[in-house]
Amino acid sequence: MRAIVAFIAVSACFALLACGESRQPATPVETLKAYTIAMKSKDITMMKLLLSEASLKMHQEEAKARGVTVDEIVEQQTLFASDQRVFDYRNEKIEGDRATVEVENAFGGWDTVFLVRENGAWKIDRKGTSDKMIEDIEKQNQLLEQQLDQGGIPTEESPLPEGEASPATSPDPAESPTASPSPEVPLPPPTIN
Repeated sequence: MRAIVAFIAVSACFALLACGESRQPATPVETLKAYTIAMKSKDITMMKLLLSEASLKMHQEEAKARGVTVDEIVEQQTLFASDQRVFDYRNEKIEGDRATVEVENAFGGWDTVFLVRENGAWKIDRKGTSDKMIEDIEKQNQLLEQQLDQGGIPTEESPLPEGEASPATSPDPAESPTASPSPEVPLPPPTIN
């Protein structure tokens, strides 16, 4: 009897392994769908399994700095708004071991989510998303500095030429109680009662 039970158990294991080998790994979109299901059901363990190693390390460092658990950080810093119920995906792009997918946010805009393939499985790369945001901000700052260097944007150090008023500081005649009408428009004659 034990031999039969052992044979059935071994056969079941081989059948599961055979089925597992023929199944393709989840796509980046499927990974995001699994993440949204885990997020909605507050399955922190599954959410962590779907995050890249670099993302988990980033969460561990933040948890240590804030004196909280990694689970609390993962629960607080989800990819989506906690009240978001509908998730639409578009523009899945895979380039080697990196991928991006656009996900509609709660405001009707589209956010790009970065993924990385680790050990054959697609993982959400929160670290990559953070790095991309920092890179974009640095590019915007460089562009702003170039514009300032070229005199494109007036600052306190480089005011407008004499006689010109900045739109932000020039008075609006309609808002000023003491503003006089434009000299080009003749004043009506005063009426005496």
